[in-house]
Amino acid sequence: MPRHARLDIPGVLQHVIVRGIEKRRIFLDNRDRSLFVDRLSNLLLETDTDCFAWALLPNHIHLLLRPNHDKLSTFMRRLLTGHAVTFNLRHKRSGHLFQNRYKSIICEEEPYLLELVRYIHLNPLRAGLITTIDQLDRYQWSGHAILMGKRAFPGQNTSEVLLRFSATLSTARSNYKAFVAGGISMGKRDDLIGGGLRRSLQSKNVWEITASDERILGTGVFVENIKKHERICGPLTAIPLDAIIQAAASFYGTDPKHLAEKTRKRVVADARCLISYVAVRRMGYNGQEVAERLNVTRSGVSKAAQRAQSLLECESSLRDFINKLTS
Repeated sequence: MPRHARLDIPGVLQHVIVRGIEKRRIFLDNRDRSLFVDRLSNLLLETDTDCFAWALLPNHIHLLLRPNHDKLSTFMRRLLTGHAVTFNLRHKRSGHLFQNRYKSIICEEEPYLLELVRYIHLNPLRAGLITTIDQLDRYQWSGHAILMGKRAFPGQNTSEVLLRFSATLSTARSNYKAFVAGGISMGKRDDLIGGGLRRSLQSKNVWEITASDERILGTGVFVENIKKHERICGPLTAIPLDAIIQAAASFYGTDPKHLAEKTRKRVVADARCLISYVAVRRMGYNGQEVAERLNVTRSGVSKAAQRAQSLLECESSLRDFINKLTS
């Protein structure tokens, strides 16, 4: 059966799994791991790619990435080719190091970002490389220790993850750790990495099976939007940012120019939430670009988008407006 072409769309969250050829080890020592981590960090900074989670296992790698400008394929080619060349030179070998195709799954950020961060960061514990959550806090070869503040890794996006747990850093880390610990008993999560109809979100104990794709993890609406983009081959950010700002201002009955002003007006705050959600999570705009237009911080955009997600659950008029705007 022929394999589907990869979906490679800048601005969209993607879970990447890379395996060694014939299940062979791709790291033989800590020097191999250190060189890979340094290369990954440099590429993230150079290409403005967000990395929310990562874990190195002896024969495979997990990455949770959001390329903001370039395609994922370009990023991965540089990362894997560089590691393979260095690895072969160090260990005096030749030939392929990785399977020909890495696996990439496009993911809807809500509600899957945190679930994937937890799943990826628990890989070393599930693999028996460590035995306790406290050891994971300081484990050198995953992004969990960076979120816990125990290690440094330039390029990892920690703010968007921790802000989902609290605006206070110490509280956010404590709540995040409890969240990760709660996933230990779940074991392997086939629902996060497998294919089939159940790739759509479970809602009210009923699986949405109206739309699915083994390359996509998300609700039926999200799957349809991504597949529509694939069919028309147009840019994901098809709606101009100015149009999103204008529409949000109109929805809340305020002047667009007020949205970049320092004010505590509720309608302005709500409009910013709507803009942040539509622009970043539905249209794939870079969070920094939206932050500059609204005169707020990038973490402020992330927090605003999260608040909009909560509002969607109880305000049908807002859901209808967003669906109409993005259809």
